[in-house]
Amino acid sequence: MAISISVVLLLLILAVIFLRSGGLKVSHALVCALLGFYMAGTSIAPTIQSGLTATAGIVSGLRP
Repeated sequence: MAISISVVLLLLILAVIFLRSGGLKVSHALVCALLGFYMAGTSIAPTIQSGLTATAGIVSGLRP
């Protein structure tokens, strides 16, 4: 649960930055959000979740 909240917060921060810089329009952000909600209800959601979890595990294991 902590990983998904962190990913959501990161994506929200990026969306706000893009909206403020003019690189992302509000309508585009709404379409992306709706796509995310629809994808969460499909059969591909567990695959995406496991991919994000694996990626987070790899990134957390990296040492600078």
